[in-house]
Amino acid sequence: MPLYKLQINGTTREIDVAEDTPLLWVLRDHLNLVGTKYGCGIAQCGACTVHFDGAATRSCVLPVSAIGNAKITTIEGLSKEGDHPLQQAWDEVDVPQCGYCQAGQIMTAAALLKQTPHPTTAQIEQTMHGNICRCGAYHRIREAIKLASTKA
Repeated sequence: MPLYKLQINGTTREIDVAEDTPLLWVLRDHLNLVGTKYGCGIAQCGACTVHFDGAATRSCVLPVSAIGNAKITTIEGLSKEGDHPLQQAWDEVDVPQCGYCQAGQIMTAAALLKQTPHPTTAQIEQTMHGNICRCGAYHRIREAIKLASTKA
């Protein structure tokens, strides 16, 4: 198996896995970064979303061989103290119910706010459309993103 040097959350990590191993499993099983969740395995639900050079990317279908020198950020690397404006807004609005999808939701929203600091409701809905919340907390997710956009 090849040895990969990955830039994850600002740290270079070496990992020896098969080239077709999805990044999700590298993160969870080999690096113990378990905030990124497995949902569907086909990039449809968003639970596994991480940042790939700043872009929201589904890690369940991204083979480790495709990463190269890209910088990967997981929910654990979004903020050292857990005080990213989105994390604060999530708490303030009381978004999570079961919490399973929340890391992916936050990572998708963080990429949106980085690109569009003050998105419209339509932009939020378009960006977040592919992230599934089985608890149906979509209205609170939207509210938290709006709130975070005023704090950033």
